[in-house]
Amino acid sequence: MTSIDDRPELVAAVEDQLRAVGRQVRRAMLDAMPDGEPVRWLYAPMREYPARPGKALRPALCLSAGRAFGAGSEASLLGVAVAIELLHNAFLVHDDIADGSEMRRGRPTLAASHGMAAALNAGDGLAIVASQVLRKATRHLDRDLADRVLAEFDLMAMRTLEGQATEIGWQRDNTADLLPADYLELIMHKTCWYTTIYPLRVGALIGSGGTADLAPLIRFGFHFGAAFQIRDDLLNLIGDEHAYGKEILGDLYEGKRTLALVHLIATARGADADFVRDYLRRDRAQRSEEVVRTIRALLDDYGSIQYTREYAEGILLVAEDYFEAAFADAQPGPDLEFLRALVPYVWARWR
Repeated sequence: MTSIDDRPELVAAVEDQLRAVGRQVRRAMLDAMPDGEPVRWLYAPMREYPARPGKALRPALCLSAGRAFGAGSEASLLGVAVAIELLHNAFLVHDDIADGSEMRRGRPTLAASHGMAAALNAGDGLAIVASQVLRKATRHLDRDLADRVLAEFDLMAMRTLEGQATEIGWQRDNTADLLPADYLELIMHKTCWYTTIYPLRVGALIGSGGTADLAPLIRFGFHFGAAFQIRDDLLNLIGDEHAYGKEILGDLYEGKRTLALVHLIATARGADADFVRDYLRRDRAQRSEEVVRTIRALLDDYGSIQYTREYAEGILLVAEDYFEAAFADAQPGPDLEFLRALVPYVWARWR
């Protein structure tokens, strides 16, 4: 793994690029919002998540991949990047409702501040606007390429919904006999398709005019996206709530089968194993702070946190190996270097 720890200028450059993309995409998302009534009950809530600064990883991947593969015009590329981020915000609204989350990006969730019904409506509205922006963006492309971009978008959305359904199903059915491979299959659908694989593939499609080999981008995007998700899972266990922007230990309250919890389920013994099984049977309302704190302590006692760190580091090593094949036909330049730096950047974020 290429070390980035002793290169603070590279970390700063990556973060500067992400912030710049975030500002550009936030403006475009807000510009795409409908005007008119009802502002108070629909259009104002729809604007809240897009107006909050986020990581902007998805649009940054799309834009940089597109330019690295030869995109000369920003019109279609930016439109697709904005559509991806709008759909991401729609998913976040619905995820927060499903999870019973109270915080998103350091502020109350839409459900917490506007109620579940209004939040559901706002999430639906964001998904509709994402589709409108995507269709408008593809008008600048030739018909065959536009059809491929739209088909990729539909595939990405369905893969994501399949992953979300699987995660909810595991919690509903109290599924406990899980292996790391099951977790990876889950996040391949739930996270990787719309966080890394689709943004990279559609950027390469547009940039190359449809000639890029997309298969290597799936391999790289899966490993990079998996590491990104495991990092996020760990931050929920060990991060600072102010910096993280979401409820610390929220995944444990929800009973999400993260890699750390999968490891604990498999390794806990005796009374500890009985405690874990009892915890899994409960719903969120029955998981008291004492229960959650005990599970959190067991994750340390059984080495589940360390196991998860090392697992993610191994995945990042593979992602770095796959990078060269994925971008073998890309053009040298700042966009390719930004994409290359993202892998060790994620590594550095463990520290």
